[in-house]
Amino acid sequence: MRALRPRSLAGQLFAMQVLLVAVLVAGYAAFGYVSDRDQARDSARRQAATAAVAVADSPAVAEAVRSADPSAVLLPYAERVRRDTKVNFVTIMDLRGTRWTHPDPRQVGQRYLGHTGPALRGRVFSETYTGTLGPSVRVVAPVRDTRAGGRVVALVSAGITIDTISAQVRDRTLTLAGAGLGALALGGAGTYVITARLRRHTHGRSAAELRRMNDYHQAVLHAVREGLIMLDAEGRIAMVNDGARELLGLPDDAVGRPVAGLPLPAPLRAVLGSAEPRTDELHLTADRVVVVSTSPVSGGERRGTVVTLRDHTELQALSGELDSVRGFAEALRSQAHEAANRLHTVVSLIELGRPEEAVRFATAELELAQALTDQVVAAVAEPVLAALLLGKAAQANERGVELVLTPDSRLDDGLLPPGLPARDLVTILGNLIDNAMDAAAEAAPGTAGTGPGGVPAEGTGPGAGPAEAAACGAAEAGDLPGRAARRAQVTVTARADDGELLLRVADTGAGLDPAAVAEVFARGWSTKAPGRGLGLALVRQAVRRNAGTVEVSRAAGGGAAFTARLPLRVRESRVRQEARTGGP
Repeated sequence: MRALRPRSLAGQLFAMQVLLVAVLVAGYAAFGYVSDRDQARDSARRQAATAAVAVADSPAVAEAVRSADPSAVLLPYAERVRRDTKVNFVTIMDLRGTRWTHPDPRQVGQRYLGHTGPALRGRVFSETYTGTLGPSVRVVAPVRDTRAGGRVVALVSAGITIDTISAQVRDRTLTLAGAGLGALALGGAGTYVITARLRRHTHGRSAAELRRMNDYHQAVLHAVREGLIMLDAEGRIAMVNDGARELLGLPDDAVGRPVAGLPLPAPLRAVLGSAEPRTDELHLTADRVVVVSTSPVSGGERRGTVVTLRDHTELQALSGELDSVRGFAEALRSQAHEAANRLHTVVSLIELGRPEEAVRFATAELELAQALTDQVVAAVAEPVLAALLLGKAAQANERGVELVLTPDSRLDDGLLPPGLPARDLVTILGNLIDNAMDAAAEAAPGTAGTGPGGVPAEGTGPGAGPAEAAACGAAEAGDLPGRAARRAQVTVTARADDGELLLRVADTGAGLDPAAVAEVFARGWSTKAPGRGLGLALVRQAVRRNAGTVEVSRAAGGGAAFTARLPLRVRESRVRQEARTGGP
């Protein structure tokens, strides 16, 4: 048997509201009926009292009582008063209770049914009693004869039957019931409109389904490792999970705050506050690289934005290391190719019977390569930095750029603190050297010994003789009249300086526009093709992460010089809040 689906929340609310309105209307009708019944009896009593007292105080009544046939005079008078006052009966009687008047002529001369004792004692009183016309609310008043000194000479009883009162109550109740039904219909219509709107908003789901959805929603929200932020239409944070708090370093009171007021970098705030969808954009925070995607939430109108965040820090670092390894592999391939050329040259010299020249050529090449290795190893005892510099030197040589380590560079083994990650040093120095090589290679008017793309020119490799190299250099210089050929050069400095690690990379490139210095570390800034501009931003992030500083100036050779300073003593407090929004 198919299980019945629980009634929707809107349906439950509609039934509850209709029932509530019905109960209220029924209660109000019952209260109105009881209240009207009591009021009708009070009104009938007052009406009867007015009629009875008016008749009893009439001098004509007292005068008629003294006549020989009171009924002949009083009967027409009583009927006229009954019609005028709208009571059911006006009965005038003697002190023994014998009727002189009655609406039913057959009851004239009969004994009055009811109490008369208080009236005989001169007091007006009321009672509910069953007489000839049925149960009635009646008032009995004494008739006094002023000529006899105010003595009670007769009695007057006026009343309204219970049937008449009930008829009046029924009329009022029907009116009240009509008003109540109208209120019920109006309330039901209003409730239907409200519940129909609620049904659209809740998609016809029941309260249990909504509760389960909320439980699942909360569980998924806090279970996913990726960051998730939900923004409302005004750009305020409506919901944020633990992953987003960790990735962006959001405060505990982030919910309800506008994105523009969060301590985040300006480009990231602009993306979060944008109404345009974004897909897999790289952005930097104080200490992370995050991939940001945004998707607007709409249902006929813009209701907000869903933002997903993925931590790209480790992947970006691995990507940088992979690029370095790829560069090292290319350098090794090139060196293997050049080594084969040199070996063929040595073998050819020996075959030509010139062993002395073969020895001089081989030892000169070995001394040149070993000199660079010895210089780097002697100056930089840190193995990671030494390997990085040797690899970059090979890459630079492949591109026709000379990488020079300044004589004052020296980093002893054990100098770097454990809190300074080697990966951050590779990020800083590797990106700075890569940018410097690009700038130097592009600005050099003609790099001797290189062909297009930085490939050594034919006939100018290590195996070529001085004459061939000179001829090629002269040819290149002749291609650029009025300019002396200069070799592209990158100068690296790495040393301890007053408790700080100083890393400086200078190039012989074209330098930086002074107007662009303030934006050079921003994500996306680049002098290269679109889609670049992440390296210097990563440099600044790594420097900030280690409580250091980085600055750019003009190099002595006319290019740009980037200087990074990192404390060699681990600081207990790093100003991360300022690093999110401040400059380098």
